[in-house]
Amino acid sequence: MDVVGVIPIRYGSTRLAAKALADILGKPMIQHIYENSLRAKVLDDLIIATDDERIKESVESFGGKAVLTSREHSSGTERLTEVVFDLDVKIIVNIQGDEPLVHPSMINDAAYALLDDEQQVMASLMYPIEDEQEFQDPNTVKVVTDKDGFALYFSRSNIPNRFRKQEVIGYKHIGIYAYTKDFLLTFKGLRPTPLEEAEGLEQLRVLEHGHRIKMIKTSYPSIGVDTEEDLQRVIDYLKTRPI
Repeated sequence: MDVVGVIPIRYGSTRLAAKALADILGKPMIQHIYENSLRAKVLDDLIIATDDERIKESVESFGGKAVLTSREHSSGTERLTEVVFDLDVKIIVNIQGDEPLVHPSMINDAAYALLDDEQQVMASLMYPIEDEQEFQDPNTVKVVTDKDGFALYFSRSNIPNRFRKQEVIGYKHIGIYAYTKDFLLTFKGLRPTPLEEAEGLEQLRVLEHGHRIKMIKTSYPSIGVDTEEDLQRVIDYLKTRPI
């Protein structure tokens, strides 16, 4: 296989319990994510990696493919790696389990960034921030890049600061990642780093160890679901703008 998509998702959540099974217009959130992702033409297979039988049963009830993984994983990356370790695949796309608005084009774009350029080992997405409140929100992860589109830094702070140039665009990081399988295994072996632990952002480990992440601009917005308020925003969005 060339490309496999994996949606790592656990049952427990600090701010919104069992959010994978939260109802969104008559379907559990995980079904929205799976069905949207399944439309990505680049994927040869799509797997949900979970730590809980309830999620696995829900996925199988709507015809999806799910695999039970260890409950000891500390991150989605570790859960994903367990699933793909023995697969003969070139590219893995990590699709977040709390992004019900994921568009298939997002997955295609991330994967093709690696398929079209064999020098790249990891890619992710960003979207221009239009709302100042979102720009200031620490729950919105921001990213700045170099002139060639490689990530310089990710932060919960409002970067760039725009101290002298207010019109500079800020970009929201959208947590869909594509990796070559070789690099994913390398990433898993890297030790956690100080900036990663300070910001609570695993992707900073890649930068701190000297690797590069190609950032792709997407035309599609995204709402990560961490709270009841986020869930309602998604419902309101889909009522008027179905994917």
